[in-house]
Amino acid sequence: MPTCSRSKPRKAIERARSATMNTRTRGLASLLIALALFLSVNIIANGVLTSQRLDLTQNRLYTLAPGSRQILAQIEEPITLRFYYSARQFAATPEFQSYGRRVRDLLQEYVAAAKGKIILEVIEPEPFSEAEDQAVGFGIEQLPINAAGEVGYLGLVGSNSTDDEAPIPFLNPDRADALEYEITKLIFTLIHTQKRVIGVISDLPIQGGQRDERGPTAAPWASINMLKEFFELTPLTRDVTSIESKIDTLLVVHPKALPVKTLFAIDQFVLRGGKALIFVDPLAEEDHPERDQQNPMAVPKTDSNLEPLFAAWGIKVDAEQVIGDPDSAVRVNFNSARGPHEVDYLPWLQLHGDRLNQEDFITNHLQGVNVGTAGFIEALKGAKTQLTPLLSSGPNSGLLTREAVVTVRDPNALREGFKPDRGNLIVAARITGPADSAFPDGPPADEKQKTTPVSVAPLKSALNGIQVIVVADTDVLADRFWVRMERVLGTQVPNPFANNGDFLINAIDSLGGNDDLISLRSRGEYARPFEVVNRLKRDAETRFRDREKALQTKLKEADAKLKELRLRPEAGGDALLSAEQRAEIERFRSEQIKTRKELRAVQHDLGRNIEQLGTWLKAINIGLIALLLAIFAVVASFFRQRRAATGTRP
Repeated sequence: MPTCSRSKPRKAIERARSATMNTRTRGLASLLIALALFLSVNIIANGVLTSQRLDLTQNRLYTLAPGSRQILAQIEEPITLRFYYSARQFAATPEFQSYGRRVRDLLQEYVAAAKGKIILEVIEPEPFSEAEDQAVGFGIEQLPINAAGEVGYLGLVGSNSTDDEAPIPFLNPDRADALEYEITKLIFTLIHTQKRVIGVISDLPIQGGQRDERGPTAAPWASINMLKEFFELTPLTRDVTSIESKIDTLLVVHPKALPVKTLFAIDQFVLRGGKALIFVDPLAEEDHPERDQQNPMAVPKTDSNLEPLFAAWGIKVDAEQVIGDPDSAVRVNFNSARGPHEVDYLPWLQLHGDRLNQEDFITNHLQGVNVGTAGFIEALKGAKTQLTPLLSSGPNSGLLTREAVVTVRDPNALREGFKPDRGNLIVAARITGPADSAFPDGPPADEKQKTTPVSVAPLKSALNGIQVIVVADTDVLADRFWVRMERVLGTQVPNPFANNGDFLINAIDSLGGNDDLISLRSRGEYARPFEVVNRLKRDAETRFRDREKALQTKLKEADAKLKELRLRPEAGGDALLSAEQRAEIERFRSEQIKTRKELRAVQHDLGRNIEQLGTWLKAINIGLIALLLAIFAVVASFFRQRRAATGTRP
């Protein structure tokens, strides 16, 4: 009996010890299983689920828009994208480093969506490497990184199977909202490699030529010269009866009483999907018609309009009134009775900031656009089209009659009686959507009488909606409103002081792409800086820079001491150095070598430490959740086993 009674406690202790060991074993096994599961999921996800993506960013920054996907579907031959990204050099520049990663990730989305039709090469151009020479050869911009002269690269080059190339020299983080548009546009240009054709109808001498029989030949306007760099311009006569299909976009400038047959040609071009950029004006200051000899006091007719077409497109441009805006007025020099002085000239406007549409690619990155004696655009009641303002006047705008602007030469007098009661007025707008023909009964009478049969039946309404931009000012294109011509080495070189030329290029570029490209809009804000991280990086850089400066000072002192010792003769005049001097020189030389090594190490450690900080942050962000889940699993298993052991205890 005693033996039996002693064996019971021993067995209980052994059972408890065994239960404890089992609990520990199970806990350790749970931890190992959780870790193995975590690693397995990551390996499987990276290997199998590369095409499956989940974009959890607030503005869907990594999700391609339908317009981009439509353009990618048009790729027939493979396109190669070379992304030049100096990741290591940008370690001390968080803005470029994080933006470069975003560009790389977005490019990978393009690769996935293109289904094998896009080849992506991510290239890190090391200093003095062949890759750097290649980047410079493609025109990728060198970005200064620090005072030591280091440079980095953040650009993209695309090429197609016929060796056409299209670069983006600098992917500017300030244009992050336009990133998808820029990449998709690059791909679009590699798919459609022919230079786009712009048809031009103009009643102003925008392309130069002789002003009159005796006058000198005028040069083309600077804005038109800019246009010629990117597009092929085809002049059209003002009595054109049809617009060829090869014309991608129609540029109409100051159309003064165009023939009805020309209006019909424009109408049909727009309805069948052609894009148009139209500049009209209630008072074109660059239009200098001959005065009426029978009535020399009459105000010259310098207005233009496309009233029948505008009505069909759901808009109206007043031909008799000009916008005045005291908040946007240009200051001009004026000679009055009290002498020359500067004064605001109400009809000339400098539009910037919120006067430019910040949601449209045409205007959202322009600094300012100057207009002169501009009209305004308004939507008609019941219009089916959508009117999107691009340029607008300020909230204190009012209207001036065309006659008053022409006859009243004193800017101060023009302000008298001015009423700022019209609010923001639209100077330029994009018109889109369904529209009917301005000629519901078919071609004009003289067109119907033609003996040649019409090959295509006239359209009564737009096939897929219209795409038109209307600007109620023509002087926006004139040199004096945005550019100064300077002579450099015998050549006239334009020096812009406003973005009027860029506005023209952007408008044509936007219209002339295709509906998918036009549909792309600005994305939301990308940059959301980690202020604490940036502060830590700045502190680390400051510490290393201080150490670097101290070492450089020490190195200079060692160099100077060595130079002094070498030049110092012995007391007896012997040119040979004594053993003591040689030892001192050797000591300073060793110190010099040591200092240089430390300096190189400090310069290397600066970038490495910042990279390590980023690595730690990644590890914390990625591993912390997994670690917490594993700990939770172990703790839960421990308590479950403990409850089970308690429940089975005798």
